[in-house]
Amino acid sequence: MMSEHEHEDAAPPLPFFVYGTLRPGEPNHDLFLRGRVHREEPGALSGAALYDGPGYPYAVERATGTVHGEIVTALPEAYPELLACLDRLEEYEPGGSVNLYERVEREVTSGDGRRVRAWVYVAAPSVAARLRAHGRPIEGGDWLARAQGTR
Repeated sequence: MMSEHEHEDAAPPLPFFVYGTLRPGEPNHDLFLRGRVHREEPGALSGAALYDGPGYPYAVERATGTVHGEIVTALPEAYPELLACLDRLEEYEPGGSVNLYERVEREVTSGDGRRVRAWVYVAAPSVAARLRAHGRPIEGGDWLARAQGTR
């Protein structure tokens, strides 16, 4: 039986860059990543800003700014299932017209300075336009720093 993502031939097994509720200590980390991860390390995405959403953030691509998060490398045997689960969590459907997020391949920088190609869920164009016009940016681009300030 084919999974919903087997038709997506352009989905190489890349790590994921997570910046919100999938980060360690946040509610979706254990729900989605526990038992499926080979490695997690600090990372940063340049050329993006972080905006506050209804309980979760959105990364919006732009010329300046940095979003802080983790680079998550899945266990090889867990990768296909994790990719499908994260796509559902982020309400991303390849080619979908009502996506909240788009899954894009971007270069992120690890804590030790390595450049890594990773999947990043960024705000879909219609969502990004609303956030740029009316959204609340998260200063410093770090969801955990913002979340700790409100707890």
